Amino acid sequence: KQRYGAPRLTDELRAQGYQFNVKTVAASLRRQGLRAKASRRFRPVSYRKHGLPVSENLLKQDFYASGPNQKWVGDITYLRTGEGWLYLAVVIDLWPRSVIGWSMSSRMTAQLACNA
Repeated sequence: KQRYGAPRLTDELRAQGYQFNVKTVAASLRRQGLRAKASRRFRPVSYRKHGLPVSENLLKQDFYASGPNQKWVGDITYLRTGEGWLYLAVVIDLWPRSVIGWSMSSRMTAQLACNA
């Protein structure tokens, strides 16, 4: 992304044969008023008033299961990688609290959840 802060700039200078400490480079950048462009934090957008039907809460916060395959729960989360954002869908059996299926994709679709 070509964002050069003190650590990256120091590595580049060392690759060219110069010997600088990271703190020295950071102090020089500060004196000159230079700052690396920070990557923006990803903020997911939630549409609460979308007008679509919402699934019923079948568990009602009762996460106890007396045996295997009685209660499965799932969730979708997003992960930042070097290639961009990826979505991870996971299905967990509440009895052994273990993952029984998962799927990853660059897009959050219904197929992602079904594949998990």
